Amino acid sequence: MTGPAAAPAPRAGRQNAQALQRLYREELPRVRMAALAWRNGLAALLTGLLGFSLVKGRADISGLASTWAVLVGVLLLASLLAGAYAAMRLLRAAHGLPEVVERAVVRSRVAADHDEAIRAQRALRHGIWAFLACAALLIAGVAVTWYGPAKEAQRLRVIATGEVICGTVVGVDSGTLVLKTEYGERAVDLTTVTGISAVDSCPRRE
Repeated sequence: MTGPAAAPAPRAGRQNAQALQRLYREELPRVRMAALAWRNGLAALLTGLLGFSLVKGRADISGLASTWAVLVGVLLLASLLAGAYAAMRLLRAAHGLPEVVERAVVRSRVAADHDEAIRAQRALRHGIWAFLACAALLIAGVAVTWYGPAKEAQRLRVIATGEVICGTVVGVDSGTLVLKTEYGERAVDLTTVTGISAVDSCPRRE
């Protein structure tokens, strides 16, 4: 009674083994296809981010205060490095690496593809995280470029009739130089000027 009922067990075992073999054979192509889809999608997202960064705002870092301009440079360099690493890892996941297998270490194709699928999946995961870091750094650099403090305007130190007047230039009209000082606007007759020089900041008066 029990003998005939137990006969299908080897057939079921073979079917499970065949299904597992088929799963392993299809594993690497699935990872490759996923890596290609991620690569194309992330490239489109990066293109959109670059386009958005050109919509409006300060065009370059020349108008930023020097410290903030350096910060933008650091952020953009870090974004470039992260983007390059992300691209390399995504390409590694999508296409693999060229290699030659020595005859002494030849293994079954299924086992080799399984190991390569694991490496490709790891490269894909690293590439995604590196791309997200690249995007975050790029957005931070653009935000600092747009909203960082502006460079202070160039100031003039003018000596007129023995008095030192320092401030930013408002305008020149009919031989009169108008400076904006910390005490308000001052009109200086250019015919009385005996000295003029550009300075980064005006000394505060006690």
